[in-house]
Amino acid sequence: MSEDLLAVAVEAARAAAAVLVERYEAAGGPTDLQTKSTPTDLVSAADLEAERAIRAVLARRRPDDGILGEEEGGDVEGTSGLRWVVDPLDGTVNYLFGLPQWCVSVACEGRAGAILDPVRGELFEVVAGRSATLDGEPVTASARADLGTALVATGFAYDAGVRERQADVVARVIPRVADIRRMGSAALDLAWTAAGRFDAFYERGVSAWDVAAGTMLCATAGLEVRELEPRDGLPSGVLAAPAAIAGELFGLVC
Repeated sequence: MSEDLLAVAVEAARAAAAVLVERYEAAGGPTDLQTKSTPTDLVSAADLEAERAIRAVLARRRPDDGILGEEEGGDVEGTSGLRWVVDPLDGTVNYLFGLPQWCVSVACEGRAGAILDPVRGELFEVVAGRSATLDGEPVTASARADLGTALVATGFAYDAGVRERQADVVARVIPRVADIRRMGSAALDLAWTAAGRFDAFYERGVSAWDVAAGTMLCATAGLEVRELEPRDGLPSGVLAAPAAIAGELFGLVC
């Protein structure tokens, strides 16, 4: 059953990627833009068309399942008890400015998921609790035991007030780790963390579609995944890290 769901996730991710790659120009600038929550929270025609491609696959392959998507169509109620959580383009700003760090994320909640990086041709697949792979090979997450030598990825919200609070958190983290990276796609950051490219990841202000597949990848790869509760004007979020440093990092960012 989970393998069948994984196959659907991959098919849907590839359908969205075909739309995105056709439109993608590495040297291009922002076009066909709308804004969402803030003037810096951008959505393009490519996002919308890619989500339609995902929904078309799910309607054909899994018509009784629910769907939660980022861009349009809303939260579709299903009758099967399963729900798909999809981000047709995670890293929209990167995509629009020609920066090659963006992806498609498709997850059947709690069961299986796929994160496809069309630029690198990399496919991350997960069957929750059973297998986490990159291009068919098992991923190896970091086993870092010293936070002071850890490379930690993060991201920031679109709201300027929240960013200001997040900057305070980063200021606490930087002296305690090897370095910080902010790449722009939470889903891909989580996939790279599962594959050991980053030692750990944390971010507040993420939505379900940003992290549904990525947190399954990280947990299945053996990392500790924790929720960050909202506090002091900061929204909720997630953290993924090796067990040996998860508690210390959590204490800095929670």
